[in-house]
Amino acid sequence: METQVMVSDVWKSFDNGRIEVLKGVSLMVPNGEIVALCGTSGCGKSTLLNVISGLEEVDRGDVSVGGYDVVRESTRVDLLRHHIGYVFQFHHLMPDLTLEENCMVPVIAAGGNRAHALERLAELAEATGVAHRLKQRVRELSGGERQRGALVRSLMNDPELLLCDEPTGALDEKNREKVFELLIELVRSRGRTLVMATHDLELARRCDRMIKMRDGRMEGEIH
Repeated sequence: METQVMVSDVWKSFDNGRIEVLKGVSLMVPNGEIVALCGTSGCGKSTLLNVISGLEEVDRGDVSVGGYDVVRESTRVDLLRHHIGYVFQFHHLMPDLTLEENCMVPVIAAGGNRAHALERLAELAEATGVAHRLKQRVRELSGGERQRGALVRSLMNDPELLLCDEPTGALDEKNREKVFELLIELVRSRGRTLVMATHDLELARRCDRMIKMRDGRMEGEIH
C-alpha cells in the first residue's frame, strides 16, 4: 500500500526556540488508513497536523504528503488547495456568509469548475443533512450544523488526505456521535486517508490505528 503521509524526525518550536512542541516526531500513514492521534492538550497533536498540512513550517525534519515535499513553499500551497482537507475544532466558517458561500471558497481558491462544484456540494450537503440549510447564513446555524458544514467544506475539492483537529470537541454528545459517524463514513466510502487529533479514546478506538503522543513525542500505538 502506498504511503499518503510521511513525517520523519520533525522538530518544531515557538518563541524563537524557547518552547519545543515537536521533538523528533516520525509518522507513516498508508493510503486509506484512518489514524487517531491521542494525548492530552499541549502534547503536540494540533501542531503535528499543522505541520503535515503545511500551515506550520518545521525547524528541521522531512514531511511529505502523497509523495510531495511539504517543506517546499510552492508545494504547500498546491497541496492545501487540491490534496488536503482540514476540519478544525471550531468550524472557522465566515458567519455572515451563507453555508453555500462558505463551502464554495476552497473551490474558488483552487480555480475549480463552479457547475461541477455545485453538484458536489448538493451531494455532500445531502449526505451530511445540511442541504436545507445551504442558503442560511452561518450565524443562523446550530453548532452541529456548522460543524457538518465545515466537514462539507473540507471535502469540496475531494482531497486525498483529510486532517481533523478535535472535530467533535465543541459539540454535545448527540451531535458529536453524528458528526463522527458522518466523517468516518465519508472518508471510508471514498477510500481517503484521515489523520485525526482527539482526546476522546472512545471515538479513537473506532479508527484503524491509535497513536499516543506525550510531551511532543510519539509514545507508540494504543491497543
